[in-house]
Amino acid sequence: MARYTGPRVRISRRFGVPIFGPTKYLERRNYGPGVHGPKSRRKTSEYGLGLIEKQKLRYYYGLLERQFRRVYQSALRTRGVTGEKMLQILETRLDNVVFHLGFGSTRPAARQMVSHGHILVNGRGVSVASYALKVNDVVEVKNTSVSRQMATKSLETSTSRNVPEWLSLNKDAFKGVVMRLPTRDEIQPIANEQAVVEFYSR
Repeated sequence: MARYTGPRVRISRRFGVPIFGPTKYLERRNYGPGVHGPKSRRKTSEYGLGLIEKQKLRYYYGLLERQFRRVYQSALRTRGVTGEKMLQILETRLDNVVFHLGFGSTRPAARQMVSHGHILVNGRGVSVASYALKVNDVVEVKNTSVSRQMATKSLETSTSRNVPEWLSLNKDAFKGVVMRLPTRDEIQPIANEQAVVEFYSR
C-alpha cells in the first residue's frame, strides 16, 4: 500500500495549514521550515501557486502523485464542474468515509482499517482504500471482536468531530450509509481546487 511516510509537521509548516490535523508547532512557528526561518522568500510564480494547491490536497487525502492524477482524470471525464467532481471523488473514497464516520481516528488509521480487512461495503469485505463509494452504499465494521474494539476506541476519541450531513451513522450497529454526494460547501476544501484543475490542464 503506497503512502506518504515522511515528516508531517514540516509539510504543514511549508504550506501554512494543518494538513495532518492540529499541531502546536504550527502555532509556534507559523513560517516555512528551513535554516532561514521566517525570512521572506522570493515571489511564487503562477505555476508554483498551482503546485502548492495540488500538494495540499494530495497530502491531505494521503495520495501519491500518480493516484492523485488519476482522480483528476476521472473528474475530467465526469459531467459537471471538474474541481467539484474531483473533491467528491476524494471525499467518497472508502478510507475517507471510514474516517468521517469515526471508525478511524485519522485518515491513515482509517486506511489501515480498510487494508487490513476490518471494513465491509454492502456486506462484502473490501480492502482497497481507494474504493469509490456510491449513494446508498452501506459501510460497516466487520463483526469480529478485534474490528469492533478498534472502531469503538476510535469512536470514543473522535467525539469532537461531527459526521457530515451527507452520511448517516448508526454507532450501535457500527454502520454508516452514504446518503448523497457532498457539496463543495460541505467539503470545505483545504485548497483551491480550481487552481489544481488549471495546474493539470496546462
